[in-house]
Amino acid sequence: MGRAIAFMTRTRGGRGQMDWTDWVSYGYLFLGVLLMFGPVVWLLLSSFKTEADIQRYPPTFLPYQQQTVVVDGHDSPLPLFEIIGGEHEGRTLAQLRRVGLVAQMIDPANPDERLRIDVADRQPVERFALATENYTELFERFNFLRFFFNSTFITVVATAIMLLVNSMAAFALSKYRFRGRTTVLLLVIGTLMIPQTVVLVPLFLITKELGMLNSLWGVIIPGAATPTGVFLLRQYMVTIPDEILDAARMDKASEWKIFWRIILPLSAPAIAVLAILAIMWRWNDFLWPLIVLSETDNFTLQLALNSFQGEMQTEWSNLLAMTVLTLLPIALVFMFLQKYIATGIANTGGK
Repeated sequence: MGRAIAFMTRTRGGRGQMDWTDWVSYGYLFLGVLLMFGPVVWLLLSSFKTEADIQRYPPTFLPYQQQTVVVDGHDSPLPLFEIIGGEHEGRTLAQLRRVGLVAQMIDPANPDERLRIDVADRQPVERFALATENYTELFERFNFLRFFFNSTFITVVATAIMLLVNSMAAFALSKYRFRGRTTVLLLVIGTLMIPQTVVLVPLFLITKELGMLNSLWGVIIPGAATPTGVFLLRQYMVTIPDEILDAARMDKASEWKIFWRIILPLSAPAIAVLAILAIMWRWNDFLWPLIVLSETDNFTLQLALNSFQGEMQTEWSNLLAMTVLTLLPIALVFMFLQKYIATGIANTGGK
């Protein structure tokens, strides 16, 4: 650990002195970290803010909540304010009501005395506090576990089917010689240039004719094969020596056994890359589930997020909390498996 810290903190100047190139390097790295993780940290902290704290201006970085006090004769706690101007400067008062630019306030120690305070002469008494109710309300108001199950089921099943179909197609295009192979490959590559929105209408009509509307399978099956996956795996499988396959055929191995016992293990780096990309694609998919699914019980987490945004009002506190919970699983997957993305893509593109 000490050697790693020494390596990361070494400088060109030597002996602990910073050269101007060190300042530029560390400044560039700090700016990159700030741009990448700044919005994520802001999102995480904002998810613990109350609705009033989110909408305040100017905004605050940390979540704060206004302190309240229980006063005899009042059913609900009253918000506290510190008086910063006027004849009552320096006192801490509780607000009864506000009418325009004037607030009616009382001293918690002497609740019988009513005071009129200009709103410009006061500031709220706040403290750092996490609004954990933003998360607990999700489980009370929405069937969060059902939405989570739908997203997980779609992601896992769609990824498994995609890996199987794409790997078989890539195996055929890389190791079998047949008439029209180049044409098929060019068609696969050509479909990469077609936007998904172009095929939404025919895809929806096909899904409707197959009776898969309002079904999780209607989201899974249309994405069973992707040109990106076929091309990625094909480019990797081309590098596998044909002599290995010929030796297996001489040992009476079937084509399925060759594919399952030889091709798939040797293509593990490329398959791992495609699996990670497929997980991120399916988990974050919004447009196609929005078109296919209309029943709330079949909604994914992405569609459930959309339900927080109404025509007249948006519940930002719950929306941000739901966003954090939605991003957490995919962030953990990417965090632990991101090294396979870099190495796999490098190997696939370099060979």
